[in-house]
Amino acid sequence: MKPVLLVATRLATFDLRRYLVGALLWMPVHVIPLAGGLVLRQVFDQLSGHQPASLELALWWCAAFVGVEIVRGVMIVVAWTYGVYWWCAAATLLRANVLRSILTARGPAASRLPHSSGESVARLRDDVAGAVDFTDESVTLGGTTVFAAAALVIMASIDPVITLVLVVPMIGVGVLSRTLRGTVARLHRRSKVLGAAVTAYVGELFGGVLALKTAGAEEAALERLREHNRRRRDAAVKDRLATDLLDAATGTTIELSIGLVLLLAAPAMRGGDFTVGDLALFTSYIGWLTALPRSIGATLYGLPQAAVSVDRLTRLMAAHENADDLSRNNGVWLHHDPPPPSPAAVRLGGADGTSRGGDRLAVLEARGLTVRRGDRGDRDDRDDRDDRDDHGGRDDHGGRGGHDDHGGRRGRGVFGVDLRLERGTFTVVTGAVGSGKTTLIRVLLGLLPLHSGTISWNGVPIDDPGTFLVPGRAAYAGQIPRLFSETLRENLLLGRPTTDDEIHRALELAVFEADLAEMPDGLDTVVGPRGVRLSGGQVQRATAARALVRHPELLVVDDLSSALDVETERLLWERIASRGPETVLVVSHRQAALERADQIIVLDRGRVAGRGPLRELLENCPEMRRLWTAERITEAEEGAGD
Repeated sequence: MKPVLLVATRLATFDLRRYLVGALLWMPVHVIPLAGGLVLRQVFDQLSGHQPASLELALWWCAAFVGVEIVRGVMIVVAWTYGVYWWCAAATLLRANVLRSILTARGPAASRLPHSSGESVARLRDDVAGAVDFTDESVTLGGTTVFAAAALVIMASIDPVITLVLVVPMIGVGVLSRTLRGTVARLHRRSKVLGAAVTAYVGELFGGVLALKTAGAEEAALERLREHNRRRRDAAVKDRLATDLLDAATGTTIELSIGLVLLLAAPAMRGGDFTVGDLALFTSYIGWLTALPRSIGATLYGLPQAAVSVDRLTRLMAAHENADDLSRNNGVWLHHDPPPPSPAAVRLGGADGTSRGGDRLAVLEARGLTVRRGDRGDRDDRDDRDDRDDHGGRDDHGGRGGHDDHGGRRGRGVFGVDLRLERGTFTVVTGAVGSGKTTLIRVLLGLLPLHSGTISWNGVPIDDPGTFLVPGRAAYAGQIPRLFSETLRENLLLGRPTTDDEIHRALELAVFEADLAEMPDGLDTVVGPRGVRLSGGQVQRATAARALVRHPELLVVDDLSSALDVETERLLWERIASRGPETVLVVSHRQAALERADQIIVLDRGRVAGRGPLRELLENCPEMRRLWTAERITEAEEGAGD
C-alpha cells in the first residue's frame, strides 16, 4: 500500500467510531437535497396545474420544502461540531508521532531537521492539515456519490435522454480535473514551500533583532522579507488561479447543463411528457450533481498533495521509521489525562532525580569514534549551517570565528578518537577552531550520527547514545544556550517536577544566586525569546543550572564559560568540581578549566594530538603549548580591557 493511502486508512480507523458517526452525520447533508428536489417537483406541478391541488396543499408542500432545508441546516451544524473533534484528534496523532520521533527515537534528530525551525513548524501545520484533509475528503466523496447515483436514477425515470445530456458535461468536468491534476499539484506544492520560507524567515528576524540593529541591516532584512513575500504571492496567485479555473469550468458546465435542459425540455413540455415540476427537479439537482466531479477532482489532485505532505512529515522522523510509524495510534487524549508512564519511561532516574543503582557511572568509554562532516550528499550537511550559526561567534582564541568545529568544509569531523571517563574525574577537551571538539561531544551524546566506533557504559555497549545518555545518566549544557520566552523557573525545569530547594542548589552551583536576588520576580522572571532579557553570562549560567538540577551522573559542558569574567568562571568550576556531579566532561580552552582538569584531550584537525594532565602536555605536546600561550595572551588582553 502506498504511504499516503496507509496514512489515510490509519487516520480513518484509529478512532473508527467517531469517523463512522461523523460520516453518517455528513451523509444526510449530501442526500437530503434529493428530498428537496422531489418536494419542488410537487410544488411546481401543482402550481402549474399538472396535478390537482388546493391552495392549502400547495402551502403544505412549500412548508415541507422549508422543513427539508431546516433539517439539512441542523445536520450541517451537528456534523461539523462532531467532525471537528475527529479532525483535531487525527491531526494531533500525526503531530504527536512526529514529535515523539524527534525527541525519543533512535538516531540523531539534528540530521533530519530542516535548516530552519520555521520550516519544521510549517510542516507540522500545513502538511499535517493536508494529510488529514485528504482523509476527510473521503466522506464528501461518499456522500456526493450516493446523491449522484440516486439523483440519476430519479432523473432517468423521468426522461433518460435529458439525463444523458446532463451527465455528459459532468464527465467533462471530471476529465478536466484529472488532466490538470499534475499542474495543480505542482503549483500547490510550490506555494506551500514558499509560504514555509516566509514563516521561517520571519522567525529568524525575531530571533536576530539585536544582530540586525547592531549591523544596521534593518532595511536590507525588510527588503529580503518583501522578496520572500513577492515570491510567495506569485506562487499563491498561480495556485489560486489554477483552482479557480477548475471552479469556473465547473460553474460554466452547470450553466451549460441548465441551458441544454431548457432547450430539450421545451419541446417535451409542449408534448406533455415533461412538466414544470420535472424541470424544477432537474435544475435543482444540477448544482448538487456537480459536487461529484468536484469531489473526484479534489481527490485526484489531493492524492499527490497528500503524498508530498506524508513524505515531508516522515523525513522529520528517524531513518528506520516510515508512514506506518507516522500514523500508528500511540494514544491521543483530548479530554482526559493520559495514563501514567510505563516503568520503561521512568527507568533513568529515581524520585530525587539521581540515577538508580544499575545506572551509576563507573566508566564511560569510547573507542575509535569517527564522524565525517560536510561530505557532498551527506544528510548532515543540513546541520553544518546551523552549527556555523551556533558556534561561529567567538573562536577559541577570543576572536571572531570564521568557521567552527564543523566549518562546512568537505571532510571535517573526528577520526579514530578514544575517550575514557572514569567516575570522579574532570576531563577537558581542547583544540583550535575546526579541530572537532563540539563534533566529538555531540557524537558521544548521540546528537550526530556515528560513522564508526563504539561507546560503552560500565563496559556494556550502547547501541543508541541519543536515547541512553539522557538525564539522569547525562546532562548537556551546550555552547549556544537555548532558552524559551518563559519564566526562569520553567526554563530550568522544562516540565521536570522538583522543589525550589533543588532549583536554588543548582543556581548556586552555577554562580547565579546573586543574579537571582536582583530579579524582582525571582524565579518567575520572564527571560524573553532565547533569554534576550538576560546577559550572555547569565544565559550560560542558567543553562548550566538547567543541567545541574537534573543530578546527572555525567555533566557535559561545551565552552560554557566563554562569556564569563575570570573570577566568575573560577568560582563556577570550583563549585561544580567540589559539590556538583562527580564526573565532568568539558569543552574549553580557558585556563581555569584546563588547570583543574584531571586529563586533557587535545584535538588537532579531528585527531588526538595529546592526552594527559596539563603539566605533561605543556612539556611534550606542541599543539597544547601553542593553545596555552595564545589563551594566556587573550585572557591578559581581556583583563586589561576590563
